[in-house]
Amino acid sequence: MKGIDLKKAHITDVRKIHNLINLYAQRNLLLPRSLSEIYDHLRDFWICKEKETDELVGTCALGICWEDLAEVRSLAVLERYQRKGIGAGLVKRCIEEAEELGIKRVFTLTYIPDYFERFGFRRITKSMLPHKVWADCIKCSKFPDCDEIAMILKL
Repeated sequence: MKGIDLKKAHITDVRKIHNLINLYAQRNLLLPRSLSEIYDHLRDFWICKEKETDELVGTCALGICWEDLAEVRSLAVLERYQRKGIGAGLVKRCIEEAEELGIKRVFTLTYIPDYFERFGFRRITKSMLPHKVWADCIKCSKFPDCDEIAMILKL
């Protein structure tokens, strides 16, 4: 990721994270996030910024669900920066953070399962996930007919 900084999000990044996530939410590729929700969960977010311009080019969050379960969520990379390792860097950093916290399993809900399989995630049925993880689903325009694929990684 030449010319890109990967770091924890800062309070000044919230609006940029919001804009990037909701760019993909408008296309029904991600669940929308409100500014309030991003402020509430700011510590979950990792970001990538272009070093020269300080432009936010990617984001991803690790949400803690339970003592042994976390979720990789809100992965978004600007189109012109895709296929440059930015998304992979963000996902890897979330997995590393989960390991540092002692979390045993990480899941994701995705439309790009082949992408997550590269990191060792495997497809599972949604019913294998605890009901607690479905709290966000109520906000989704596709609820209750979710067409995302559930995947899990055992650490």
